Amino acid sequence: MNATTRRQKTDPGVPRLPLWAAAAAGLVAVGAALAAGHLVAALIDPFASPFLAVGNTAIDLTPHPVKDFAIRTFGEDDKLVLLAGMAFVIAAAAVVAGLLSRRSPLPGTVLAIGLGVVGVAAVLARPTLDVIAVLAPLASLVVGVPVFRWLHRLARRSATAGVVVPSPSPSATADGEGEGTTRSVDWSVPGLGRRRFLITSTAVAAAAGATAAAGQYIGGRVDVEASRRAIRLSPDEAAPPIPAGADFADAGTPTFITQNADFYRVDTALSVPRTRARDWRLRVHGMVERELVLTYDDLLNRPLVEKTISLCCVSNEVGGPYISTTNFIGVSLRDILAEAGVRPGSDQLATRSVDGWTCGTPVEDIMKPGSDALLAIGMNGEPLPVEHGFPVRMVVPGLYGFVSATKWLVDAELTTFADFDAYWVKRDWARRAPIKTMSRVDRPKAFERVPAGKYVAAGVAWAQRRGVDKVEVRVDGGPWQATTLSTEVNIDTWRMWRAELDLPAGSHTLEVRATDRTGYTQTDERAEPIPDGAAGWHTIVFTAQP
Repeated sequence: MNATTRRQKTDPGVPRLPLWAAAAAGLVAVGAALAAGHLVAALIDPFASPFLAVGNTAIDLTPHPVKDFAIRTFGEDDKLVLLAGMAFVIAAAAVVAGLLSRRSPLPGTVLAIGLGVVGVAAVLARPTLDVIAVLAPLASLVVGVPVFRWLHRLARRSATAGVVVPSPSPSATADGEGEGTTRSVDWSVPGLGRRRFLITSTAVAAAAGATAAAGQYIGGRVDVEASRRAIRLSPDEAAPPIPAGADFADAGTPTFITQNADFYRVDTALSVPRTRARDWRLRVHGMVERELVLTYDDLLNRPLVEKTISLCCVSNEVGGPYISTTNFIGVSLRDILAEAGVRPGSDQLATRSVDGWTCGTPVEDIMKPGSDALLAIGMNGEPLPVEHGFPVRMVVPGLYGFVSATKWLVDAELTTFADFDAYWVKRDWARRAPIKTMSRVDRPKAFERVPAGKYVAAGVAWAQRRGVDKVEVRVDGGPWQATTLSTEVNIDTWRMWRAELDLPAGSHTLEVRATDRTGYTQTDERAEPIPDGAAGWHTIVFTAQP
């Protein structure tokens, strides 16, 4: 530490920066640092952006109870909330560092270096990034530190040119300022110094914004939507038409087929991967007789089948919304693995997304006859939406998505459960997770006020791979009442129910339970989603009024 720095820290005669100028220096410098890193990442790999790398690493390190809370509370907006929260924390840290740097630039310098180090560590922790990706956080470091120190120096020079207002301490003498006098700058008086700092810091902020925008543009230059629009899907084996009476939408259930825009989305991708169909490759390797490398055209040249399937997320609470149904178009995954030749002893297909997320699927669930497991490339007659896995995702009916439904799929390795732990298994979730027999009340809603007398309640039930045999409801703990079931489409999809109730005025409790084709009736014992899916009867309270 040189004499000047020591004097800045200890000499009360050194003017302090105004609060707003100190805060502005911190904010602008951090903004410039993040923008520089974002631009460099766009030239290397968009996932190397320090902001995104730190966010993705934060998702990986977040305890699963916190993740569950975020999904329950914010639903599909959980990632937006995380990004906003990160931005707020970084901005607050920048302001605090600036305020602590009113006399000396050291605190702000330490923050800039710290953010750079965190960015480097986050990038190195990402499983899909090469070492060259650290150039992005290093760019943040190289830009952030000099910009902060430059703005701090400019503000101090401007302060020196400002109006100095003596503030005598109690020890001041009648002849002068005295030893305890401090000095600050009154920037309320317009002057050249303040205008210069304002103009310069605003220009730097604008340049940072332009840099970030350029990084966003370059990073998004891969025109995935154009790639999607160029694809025409025509399955060789179309799914049977959805029969009349497959839903009770007029009574309050969802429509049987979920529109793509309404299909639930739960994943760990902070930024949706963008890969064109022509750039996509899938490597099938590991415990196989012959390794395969498939392109998108390879899939298009194989027999395409269309299957109507309901997907369900393991994070779905009892009565939760994370189940949807669509017509998936794709290639038989069972046929592809048979072509590669599954070696004896392999019991797990370990798959990886382009962003590094991993999944482990029991081989037996894929290879059993009639499994309908797919490498899916389409939903509801069109190529997969980008947020749902374009170009290719995996779908295995009957298993929760965290062990079966890898999106943005790029790698498939035949291995064993003893040799590989997937992303969620490392976080204490189950290795094998068949979807449980469940049901839900959709009408009435919890705490809704409905007319007393004759009333139609409705909802959905599911028991993929087994099929729903019956659904029952009861009011206020009374006898169970059989409901009317919708027309069954297949055993891999949800099934709607409706029931006519006679409701006296007052508060009521409605419960629902389903029984599958094996004779199993869902339990009333509540279980949290961790480790292998929620359980229990969906129960709601509502009011019937005259």
